Order: sequence, then C-alpha cells, then structure tokens
Amino acid sequence: MMEPRLGPEAAALHPGWPALLLWVSALSYSVSSPASPSPSLVSRVRTSYNFGRTFLGLDKCNACIGTSICKKFFKEEIRFDNWLAPHLGLIPDDLPSYPVNYSDDFKTWRPVEISRLVSKHQNEISDRRICASAAAPKTCSIERVLRKTGRFQKWLQAKRLTPDLVQGLPSPLLRCPSQRLLDRVVRRYAEVADAGSIFMDHFTDRDKLRLLYTLAVNAHPILLQIFPGAEGWPLPRYLGSCGRFLVSTSTSPLQEFYGAPADQAADLAYQLLGVLESLRSNDLNYFFYFTHVDVDMFGIFNNGHLFIRDASALGVIDRQEGSQAASRAGENKDIFSCLVSGCQTELPSCDTIPEKQSLVLVCGQVLPPLLQAKFPSPVQEEIDAELARCGEGTRPDPEVLQAASRLKDILRPLRTCDPRFAYRYPDCKYNDKF
Repeated sequence: MMEPRLGPEAAALHPGWPALLLWVSALSYSVSSPASPSPSLVSRVRTSYNFGRTFLGLDKCNACIGTSICKKFFKEEIRFDNWLAPHLGLIPDDLPSYPVNYSDDFKTWRPVEISRLVSKHQNEISDRRICASAAAPKTCSIERVLRKTGRFQKWLQAKRLTPDLVQGLPSPLLRCPSQRLLDRVVRRYAEVADAGSIFMDHFTDRDKLRLLYTLAVNAHPILLQIFPGAEGWPLPRYLGSCGRFLVSTSTSPLQEFYGAPADQAADLAYQLLGVLESLRSNDLNYFFYFTHVDVDMFGIFNNGHLFIRDASALGVIDRQEGSQAASRAGENKDIFSCLVSGCQTELPSCDTIPEKQSLVLVCGQVLPPLLQAKFPSPVQEEIDAELARCGEGTRPDPEVLQAASRLKDILRPLRTCDPRFAYRYPDCKYNDKF
C-alpha cells in the first residue's frame, strides 16, 4: 500500500519511507502560527492543504525532504494564496502549471510557475506500471519497487554517470549521450550538496534515485540546470524540482501573442529564429534539436524576451566528443523506460538528425500563425514565401538554413525600438545590434 499521510515531524522519523513527488505540509499559511487564525483563513488553509494533497501528492511521498524546493515550501518562501478564492473553492488539479509567488527574503516577491513534468493522467499510469512491474497490488511503495530494479542497483555501485547507465531511458537528451554531457549533468545537479564534481561519491542513495527518476520522467529540469539562462542559454531560471514537479521563472506562452501587433510578432519570430541558430551553433559545440514542437514550448518573459518554456523534447548531440549511440531496440528497457511513454517507443538514430530539423518544425508549425496577415504587401508575400521554404522538410539542409536566414533579414527592420521590448531597450536606440 502507499504510505500513510505524514506531517513533517513524522516524516523526519521515517526517512526510508517512499515516494517521489513533492512533499509539503502547508501551502499558503503556517497552521502552527501562534496567532489565532480567522475562520476564513482556516478555510483557505484547509482548501490549500487539500489542493496540495491532490496536486502535489502529499499522501504519497516524503522523498523530496531536504531538496532546495522543499525547503522553500517549508519556509513559506513560495506562497500559493493567489491560486485560491473562497467563493470559488478548490481550483482544478489537472492544469499543466499554476502561478505562485516566490521570495528569497520575504520582502520582494515575484511571480513564478509550478509545473507538472507529466500530466495527472500520466502520473496515474506511471504509478500503476511501477506496481505492476513488481507484481504488486494496484497501490504500492513506489520508491521501494524502484530501488529493487537492476538499473538502480547499477547506479548504486557507480562512481560516475556513464552512458550505459542511461541507455533505454526515453528522454531525447539521453538518446546518444557523450561522457562530457553526462559529467555536466552530475557536476551541475543542484539538488545535492557539494555539487561540482563529475563523480557521484557525494550522492546519497536517494539522491541517485531522485536524479534517475527525473531523467526517466522528464529531463526538462536537468536541462535548466546544466544549460542555465544565466550563462546565455535560452531557458528560464531553475528554482527547484522534485519527482514530477518543477518551479521555474514565469513566462507567458507564445500562443498568447498570436494576435500581437506586427512589430511585436516580427520581434518574437526574429528571436525564435535566433534561438534555433544558437542551438545549432554555440561555443560548447553541442547541437540541440527538437523531436517535436508546439506553441506552448516557447514562452515570453515580461521584458519581451523569448525563451524555451519546455525543453522536454530537446535532444543534444555532442559534436566535440561524439556521442555513444543508444542501444539496439529492445535492449536495456526496464520500468524506467516506460514511466511516461510506451515501452516500445523508439527515437531515431542521432546519425539521422539533420541540421534543418528544428527549423522545419518551427517554420512549419509555430511561426505561420504568428506572422500570417500581419504585414503590408509585398512584405507579407516575402515572409510567406520564406516560411514555406524554411518549413519544407524535403529541401536540403542548406536551402532551409538559407531561407531562415533570409526570413530573419526581412523581420529585422520590422521590429521597433520602444519600452515594450525591455530586454533590448534602450540599447536599441544607440546600437543597431539590438
């Protein structure tokens, strides 16, 4: 059976008890406050706590105790009161993300997002698969089952994360990993003390299981840590995650800007093409590619800067060191291969990924609704023509890349320089680079 619901004191006495979701005890207010709360406040606390049990899985887990994000919850540096309204009651628990308020000092608060790494439905399927893999009843101790797997036993003995330990995992990030990439994962993994070493000597057993589980479920939090926005990568700031949930800088999805004015649409499209260019060519010599795209994968900060909002479909090929190809079909498949996808799902060989892949996907599916019928003739016709060439998958790589370059050249002068684009204003007044 799943473990009983615990308060923080009880959980601390049972560190071996399982789970892999985010564990918190109170969301908006401290129920142990010395002041007597008003009836309306008690109602909000109860509603918030009930929501936490449903959304965060409080009835299943305590394995995340000690992570940075869990500490934030306990210290109430992440607050959820803007989720709740007494007259509305409990909000839906099946949305992909929710707005929250985040602070480092209790003085300055900023909006961030708590996001599901997998849907609620996928969570349920994953739990059933884990239990079924051990011939267990419908409910079971998730952590206990996963600890007994052959893959995790190999992780326990490993001093270094090597390609054989991640073969068979479904993430595009790990389709053909190099040792350099895996060393970067370990060295920059933020949820362990003394991060910085390529060796896992400082990882506890639970640290290893937490990292393995995250890589198996959704590698998006790992990508945010190993390629941080602070170093110029087009990703939002990582604020913490555990199991199936992530807290990161808040962005607005690109789809909300499909009705934007022409100059703003041109700016966003120009940025997006620039992001894809940086993914193809960068100082670290990693080639990033999307396996698929949709508009929700891209977001915009309140300063107008466009970022990758969801990197779960982002694959990485190491051009400097080369990549170790994934194992042949059917090999190294286990329960970790099947947590959020069918066990038979196969990704294409890294040798077959063309330079044009991400451009074809974005030009064919994301940019047309953003740029259609926005500009006067003949500019609109020129944009439409280059978009068509860029999104045509049958064209050779050089032709697609050339079409994308011409499209950027068309869009560049259509952008304006004003405070709406704070990420490049007022620099754009004095330097054509912006």
